[in-house]
Amino acid sequence: MRRSEFILSMIAAVALAGGARARPRPDLYACEGCEAAAERDPDGLDWRTTLSGPDEPGERMIVRGVVYQTDGVTPAPGVVIYAHHTNAAGNYADGSSESTWSRRHGRLRGWVRTGADGAYAFDTIKPGPYPGRDVPAHVHLFVREPGRPSYWIDDVLFAGEFAPDNAYLRTQEGRGGSGVVTLTTGQDGLLVAERNIVLEQHPS
Repeated sequence: MRRSEFILSMIAAVALAGGARARPRPDLYACEGCEAAAERDPDGLDWRTTLSGPDEPGERMIVRGVVYQTDGVTPAPGVVIYAHHTNAAGNYADGSSESTWSRRHGRLRGWVRTGADGAYAFDTIKPGPYPGRDVPAHVHLFVREPGRPSYWIDDVLFAGEFAPDNAYLRTQEGRGGSGVVTLTTGQDGLLVAERNIVLEQHPS
């Protein structure tokens, strides 16, 4: 799919991301791990990056979408998105000594910055659920808007799989819109998780 076609398909699906909140969240910046979103210079980031190399075990997957302003319609340029997730066994494994968050979040992490069209993409593998715990597989996402503190948004969750039942879904806050996605398979055989993001309103 060409990038222009991808953008049009994301615009058609923006309703899946949820609308903007009427009021800012007072706890928007209460965030463990948000410091990691600022570990890279935005000027050196592209709209797409790779979290896992070809030798990483697991099903190949792309997490992609469009970031919108609070109106849910206007693309948001220059927004840094930081992502991290477990390996296929469900572990945050083999992190580096670069920082606290590189050690805690493991090796499957990375940053992108949206262009004028708001698009972003992470090439990676499908994560596994935490071993022995009632927590579904998920991808953590953090947002850093220009000139603003970082904040977290709802994880990417895979509909119809282990644990994202109604009780679990009720714990989700709709930060950045809904994170629940239905995986599809692209023409190249990759799993596709489309997660549009609607930016949160900021406290004054």
